[in-house]
Amino acid sequence: MGLRINTNTASLNAQRQLTTNQKRMEHAQAALASGSRIVQASDDAAGLAISENIRGQVVGIKQARNNAYNAQSLIQVSEGGLNEINNIVIRLRELGVQAASDTVSEVERGFLNQEATQLIEESERIAQSTRFGNKQLLNGAGEELEYHVGPFSGEENIIKYNIEADATIGTLGIDGVDLSDKSGARDTLGSVDAAIEKLGQMRADFGAVQSRLQVTVSNLDIQYENLSAAKSRIRDADVAHETAELTSASILQQAAIGVLASANQNGNSALRLLNF
Repeated sequence: MGLRINTNTASLNAQRQLTTNQKRMEHAQAALASGSRIVQASDDAAGLAISENIRGQVVGIKQARNNAYNAQSLIQVSEGGLNEINNIVIRLRELGVQAASDTVSEVERGFLNQEATQLIEESERIAQSTRFGNKQLLNGAGEELEYHVGPFSGEENIIKYNIEADATIGTLGIDGVDLSDKSGARDTLGSVDAAIEKLGQMRADFGAVQSRLQVTVSNLDIQYENLSAAKSRIRDADVAHETAELTSASILQQAAIGVLASANQNGNSALRLLNF
């Protein structure tokens, strides 16, 4: 190629290469700083759309998992209340057996009956006061609860559970317990048997739901892990690759600057020919 002054083609080429390497270096720096290989939508439009969709699903699963944990907490509060009521009923059996024997006098039966009365009142208080937020759990309110345990809107993402537990003393049949005489004490033993059976049914119901929620949480954990991995493969920056890109672009940028400086001197050769 002959010498030209008006258009320095070598300089233009060096400028283009310099711009290209500058962009590569800036992109690698942005990727390393953000941790994402998709710095802007033009880097991978389809990958961006897919990863954003997965990111939304991952966030939904995270909250659904929290919902399932909270549902488990509700069940645990309910079952904890039933456990205390069950302890009271078992204590009533002990008092009933003691009062049914002539090894205690009528005066002592009166003392046993006082304790039984207080325990029954406490059992009723627990049944009426056991709540999760503003939801009553053990007084037979019968409210149907819906737990949203999925990231989408379909019915398959909802677990429905009707709280039918009624641990009030009237339902358990211990409201008429009287240990003031042997006959009443022996009748108490039959009432206690029936109450324990009812409490067992309620606790089994709570246990079954809790077991289901544990499986739900386990499944959500697996989905969360796998979707997060999928999003990472699409979106996250490969540090080794980006570091290599940054090093390569930096070296080429320096080389392009040197070439550009040299190309800008090409016109001087032509000027020397004009010295006459």
